[in-house]
Amino acid sequence: MTAKEPPRRLDPQKVVDSALVLADEEGTAAVTLRRLAQLHGVTPMALYRHFKDKDDLLAALGDRLIANVVLPEPTDEPWDKQLHAVLTAFVTALRLHPRLADLTLFRMLVSDDGLQISERLLEILTEGGFDVNDAAEVGRQSVCTLISLVTTDPLTREDNDPVKREDSLRMKRAALGALSPHKYPLVTAAADALVCHSSSTRYYELGIDLVVAGICGVLKK
Repeated sequence: MTAKEPPRRLDPQKVVDSALVLADEEGTAAVTLRRLAQLHGVTPMALYRHFKDKDDLLAALGDRLIANVVLPEPTDEPWDKQLHAVLTAFVTALRLHPRLADLTLFRMLVSDDGLQISERLLEILTEGGFDVNDAAEVGRQSVCTLISLVTTDPLTREDNDPVKREDSLRMKRAALGALSPHKYPLVTAAADALVCHSSSTRYYELGIDLVVAGICGVLKK
């Protein structure tokens, strides 16, 4: 008789690692406890010891993205510059896993890392002149806007396959380019830019600049 092999130890953090890869490639619909169990060579019951259901696993993914945010240290720079730096750090972390960015929204006030980011944003906004309640509203809407910036990145919504992605973008550009330039002179002229940005760096820099400029504008009213 052969001795039974000892039960395989399952590291929940490695399960999250695998789920991130799977979601990046195929979207969150592909992330199931059964499939992850197969990937790790265990039974689904082994995963249920760490994650009570798929929602619990998705929450762990959201927490991981938030934990990846590297908050800059406070400086003597004006509050709006520090705000820009914090929001940039947030977006930088989300860009690594754009298909999962929206999972962070419901974890910001639950996970320790999310609470630290929230506290830092409130500190900066109240320093800038907002009362605490307005700072909370401004901070919440800013986070929502930047999550949307990531999830609606034109490249994020396209197929991961570079050939299929370029074919899709080409068709969209052609559709706009085929419009009447007499009826839609500006739309046809800007067809390329309307379909997809030419620079991801510029896309995100502009998005963050708009958020910060909007917050400053609201404060001046």
